[in-house]
Amino acid sequence: SKEGNAVASEEIEAAEEIKIMPVWKSLLFIVIGAVGIIIGGDVVVDSASNIAAKFGMSQTLIGLTIVAGTSLPELVTSIVAARKNEVDMALGNAIGSNVFNILFVLGVAGAISPMAFLTENVIDIVILLVFSLIVWLFAWTKKEIKRGEGLIMVLLYVLYVVYICMR
Repeated sequence: SKEGNAVASEEIEAAEEIKIMPVWKSLLFIVIGAVGIIIGGDVVVDSASNIAAKFGMSQTLIGLTIVAGTSLPELVTSIVAARKNEVDMALGNAIGSNVFNILFVLGVAGAISPMAFLTENVIDIVILLVFSLIVWLFAWTKKEIKRGEGLIMVLLYVLYVVYICMR
């Protein structure tokens, strides 16, 4: 069909625009990016924690906002993937990161040193479950998350940050 030929020619043009990078160069960029993330993450966490501590903010608030906010590399990765129409990569990045943080990071931290479980953490976990359910409903109902739903999710995050600042 004419439509099929048009799609095929567009795919060929898109494939011709992609320049294949040598493996060594790709690995070099990955290593440089990882080092940059590690150094940048340390600087952001240390600086933000110092500023927050001077304002008398609680450790929970710092952990839920500033330290959790160091997910900036994940945000950038997901935005770049979404702009390149690599939707699976953007979604996989978000889901994989959360599973990794909940199970591996929390598991390693608990294995190194026991952690106290505070009542306010139960509230945060319930909020996490409710927000996860909302995102699941957004994705399940129309098989995609549209712009309006994305804006609702950002608004929910802002409301959550306001809530933890107020408590």
